[in-house]
Amino acid sequence: MKIGLEIHVQLPTKSKMFCSCPTTDAPAPNTHVCPVCLGMPGSRPVLNKQVLVYGIMLAKMLGCKITDTTWFSRKTYFYPDMSKSVQITQYDHPIGEGGVVYLNGKKPIRITRIHLEEDPGKTKRTSDMSSLVDYNRSGIPLAEIVTEPDLATPEEAREFLAQLIADIKHTIDLPENGERSIRCDCNISVGKERCEVKNVTGLKNAETALRYEMIRQIKVLKAGGKIERETRAFDETRGITYGARKKEFEADYGYIDEPDLGIFHIGELARSITIKESPAKMTQRLSAQYGIDGKKAKQLVSTSVDLAQFFERVAEAYGTPNAVKWVCGPVTANWKRFDERNGDIEEVLAVIGKFSDGTITDTECGIELKSVMTGEDVEAAAAGAEDLDKIISAYLDENPQIVSDYGKGNKKAANSAIGFVMKSTGGRYSSSDIVDAVRRIVESRL
Repeated sequence: MKIGLEIHVQLPTKSKMFCSCPTTDAPAPNTHVCPVCLGMPGSRPVLNKQVLVYGIMLAKMLGCKITDTTWFSRKTYFYPDMSKSVQITQYDHPIGEGGVVYLNGKKPIRITRIHLEEDPGKTKRTSDMSSLVDYNRSGIPLAEIVTEPDLATPEEAREFLAQLIADIKHTIDLPENGERSIRCDCNISVGKERCEVKNVTGLKNAETALRYEMIRQIKVLKAGGKIERETRAFDETRGITYGARKKEFEADYGYIDEPDLGIFHIGELARSITIKESPAKMTQRLSAQYGIDGKKAKQLVSTSVDLAQFFERVAEAYGTPNAVKWVCGPVTANWKRFDERNGDIEEVLAVIGKFSDGTITDTECGIELKSVMTGEDVEAAAAGAEDLDKIISAYLDENPQIVSDYGKGNKKAANSAIGFVMKSTGGRYSSSDIVDAVRRIVESRL
């Protein structure tokens, strides 16, 4: 089985791709439109430079080769949501080609190309079988990322999408709100011929659509049938795909160069643009540079890039063991509350510094960190920690084999103590606090 994805990213520009119409949420249908984005006779497109900038940033993030020149083409097809019957896109000279993304830092997923194009409008079906078209979205800039069919399962496709979306959002500061979204066309072939499931949104939906299509194709082939090359739609409510139209071939679109835009020389612009380290690459680097477990590195980065950067500050100032002990423990466990109240990170660093130079004990450091992270006073944090420690200690006194097995390398031996404390305390403590406390006390008894 082979799976390839076409990921469409609405770029966060203030105005549309070829006109000055705003890209913000419109007050009503067909209000953020003009002759250019509607393709009225005599109108001429003018490229928004920021679209090129975002395209180059994503191409660099994907490891693509960026050529010195690029241009646009007209893709000809009729559909009601494309009022001018052509879509301005890139064909034979995209913004970037030949990249690669490593899934979980290991499996290479080849990137065929990334190209820029305008979004069509939206079609809405009504109860009386009529169709209403809203052109507010028409002309909003898109970057389309096309992968090779290197994904092997629907679950792997979902995992790859999650990683890629996190990298995209971080690279171009994609906002969470508004109509901007990331949509995906899912190409899958169980045998020789492939089908494309169009415009799937959401990680769960992508996995569901691919799994349904995988099972459908297998059943057709087992029954002696033949898979027809076609474009299919996904019904989110029923979790099924259904035939929409016969799949077009490239020649059917009649690509021609866009005469109103000309050639863009982007080599110098591309060389001048630097991008932030993506979450996926940061995860790989943290694991390799500091010798920490890949899952631990991923947890740091997925919780917050700022948290991962703080881990590096602590590692450089007080050593990797202290960074792992405190940042991967109580700091991570309370990061959300700390972030919500806009806490001072220098206070957190100072507490770890006091432990590092021997001013405070292990227990005192944990209490002070919780106080700084959550805003609780030290006495309240200490009281809570003391009660938790007593419960854990009493359970370990009754079950000394846990400490013995843990000391022999069986780290899962602590799970029974963790489970007992979670059940007996009835939600009074966070799961992270319990896990950290159990491991701390078990390790202190070795």
